[in-house]
Amino acid sequence: MKYLAAALLTMTILLQYPLWLGKAGWLKVRQLEQTVTATHEQNLELQNRNTVFFAEINDLKQGTDAIEERARSDLGMIKKNEILFQIIESSPSDGLPSANIARANSAP
Repeated sequence: MKYLAAALLTMTILLQYPLWLGKAGWLKVRQLEQTVTATHEQNLELQNRNTVFFAEINDLKQGTDAIEERARSDLGMIKKNEILFQIIESSPSDGLPSANIARANSAP
């Protein structure tokens, strides 16, 4: 009877080992589920970023307003018959002048 109990206990342990610690065991499945969840969240963030980029690309392809805005802010371009006023104010903290740019449209 002792041998039978020992054999059954040994068989139970041998059958449980792959379930818990084997290649496709519960611990490995749990770890893979966490990895999938983290990857899914990262993909959502990247999809949101891509949506913003695609919207900006479409705006640049179809509208001239975005191109004009970029040219004005990044390159400092002005329109024809437009006068540029640059106001220089001295900053009390560092003593260096800071520039404010004002644009005015003259009547065509």
